[in-house]
Amino acid sequence: MRILLTNDDGIHAEGLAALERIARTLSDDVWIVAPETDQSGLAHSLSLSEPLRLRKISDKHFALRGTPTDCVIMGIKQVMDIKPDLVLSGVNSGSNVADDVTYSGTIAGAIEGTMQGIRSFALSQAYVYENGMRTVPWEVCEAHAPALLDRLIPLDLPDGTFLNLNFPNCRPEEVEGIDVTSQGKMAFNLQVDARADGRGFPYYWLKFGERAGAFNEGTDIHALKHRKISVTPLKLDLTDYSVQDRLARALSGTE
Repeated sequence: MRILLTNDDGIHAEGLAALERIARTLSDDVWIVAPETDQSGLAHSLSLSEPLRLRKISDKHFALRGTPTDCVIMGIKQVMDIKPDLVLSGVNSGSNVADDVTYSGTIAGAIEGTMQGIRSFALSQAYVYENGMRTVPWEVCEAHAPALLDRLIPLDLPDGTFLNLNFPNCRPEEVEGIDVTSQGKMAFNLQVDARADGRGFPYYWLKFGERAGAFNEGTDIHALKHRKISVTPLKLDLTDYSVQDRLARALSGTE
């Protein structure tokens, strides 16, 4: 099995190193094309106004000055001589659940792989802040992902569907199981931090305030809160089929 890895935290991220170790439990034909720098929050964006700069780090390891989407495209279309059988994106530093999935570059890597007709999974590891620093228990995903992927890879998924895997913030032996989940709902409470540079000109940082979520049973948020691995099937088709008939009636004047 030929596997392509990417992420949004960058080529030197600990999560990418963890993902490579996970992938090598499945195959010895593992390729990496990952962003040169952190691309978190860029979602499914393409670099159309700037050239893509590709740097070979070592055999089958490449850094790209571009987005996770760019990386998957370059990996498939330029770097690899044969199309991969599997795309793995991550392991992200932090969970990608609920509304996170719309912003996530990690999710975008799996989206692009799916668009290219390749079985794709996104992997993310929840963490906690301690003393103002992230403490990410990478050992959780490393302990549980190989067996989980071994079970998921053979599944017959519909075209346009990929899997979003999130691992809880706990010790590996404290994981309570695996839940098949739906996408939850979380309020981001994004804030704008206004500052001034050395010459007095304003600039701004976006930052997260306190986040509130609906921890409903069956959702990805609920699973992580209860120390379970969350596996969520996501699909590319964004059509709201439940509204189609009402919309058609409204436009035809029959409603």
